[in-house]
Amino acid sequence: MQSKFLAVGCVVPWAEPFVGAIATQSYANPRYGPDGLALLREGLSAEDAVARLTAADDGRAQRQLGVVDGEGRSASYTGDECHAWAGHRTGDGYAAQGNILVSVETVDALADMFEATRGMSLAERLLDCLDAAQAAGGDSRGQQSAALLVVGPEQGYAGLSDILVDLRVDDAERPLTELRRLFGLHQELFGRTPRSHWITVDDGLRREIADRLAVLGYERLEDWAGTANLEERIDGEDEVDPVVLDALRRASD
Repeated sequence: MQSKFLAVGCVVPWAEPFVGAIATQSYANPRYGPDGLALLREGLSAEDAVARLTAADDGRAQRQLGVVDGEGRSASYTGDECHAWAGHRTGDGYAAQGNILVSVETVDALADMFEATRGMSLAERLLDCLDAAQAAGGDSRGQQSAALLVVGPEQGYAGLSDILVDLRVDDAERPLTELRRLFGLHQELFGRTPRSHWITVDDGLRREIADRLAVLGYERLEDWAGTANLEERIDGEDEVDPVVLDALRRASD
């Protein structure tokens, strides 16, 4: 998400693996997040969850809500009193909505990009969607904050969290540019290089690694990697992730 609003990521996005994702917007009702996930957890469809949440809310005329359930069904709601341009578009696996936008083209660009990028990682698709939406006009007030949330079962840090990506730019002139930069850092530290791309540590490379570690004051690669926040990319001594090797070479040159 992106908005001319401080720290949009602390209000709008909610998600749980196999349950669904929710965006509460406009004069946002933060209760839509946990309450909506609870309804989806009970087995309600996205459409039924939207209907239940908005029917119980006296302020629904100013609310905006998007829901995708665990089966990929989607539904959105835009209240009659949301500031123009306000509206939404839904499709298989997505709900796109916005308010105080330049025009409908912003939401259409977001949705079109999502449909056109099947096969890419979800995080990259969402970043491309935000860029497309901004290029089509975006928030009529300008830019301020942006956020990216992706969840998956045990796909987070050390396999002990369901939060795969949770990045926020709270206040910036170009929040999408900064969000891309943060995502790049996230991928470097926590991304996954296919094992087939790892490099076999032969005698020559083992000596190089040892020499470079000595320059930095370390004996073991895993110890240095831990201080460099690259511990998630270490697995044994016989092969090395090229991202780790490149980082070690940069650090010791």
